[in-house]
Amino acid sequence: MDKDKVLATLNELLEMELAGVVRYTHYSLMVFGHTRIPIIKWLRDQGRESLGHAEQIGELITSMGGHPSLKIQKLLETHKHSIDQILNESLEHEREQAKMYHQLLTQVRDHSVLLEEFARTMVSEEELHIAEVEKMLRKPA
Repeated sequence: MDKDKVLATLNELLEMELAGVVRYTHYSLMVFGHTRIPIIKWLRDQGRESLGHAEQIGELITSMGGHPSLKIQKLLETHKHSIDQILNESLEHEREQAKMYHQLLTQVRDHSVLLEEFARTMVSEEELHIAEVEKMLRKPA
């Protein structure tokens, strides 16, 4: 296992998760209309989950002797805040994260049970989020 590459990937994931906290919090503030309450709850729950993931990743980084990044992934303000636009941006973010967690899994497979199980769990969670958002974007028949 290339420790430096794993630490770089973990730091990139940390930056993505921290960006998720900001992204989902911002989205929750921009929802209007009669469906606002359940949607903002879901978005805020996603933000809290991102913070929890960031904390887990930071603990893994420091356990490996690394230094957690103070950066967050670049945030793009599109000024598009319809529910569909928010969900599409969320979907893109979730897909990027799933790709990075797959990369981590490849890097640690058969080298660290702890990191491999973490990566597998995170891939599973991201795939579940992707499916959830895709269902939310699907129009009723």
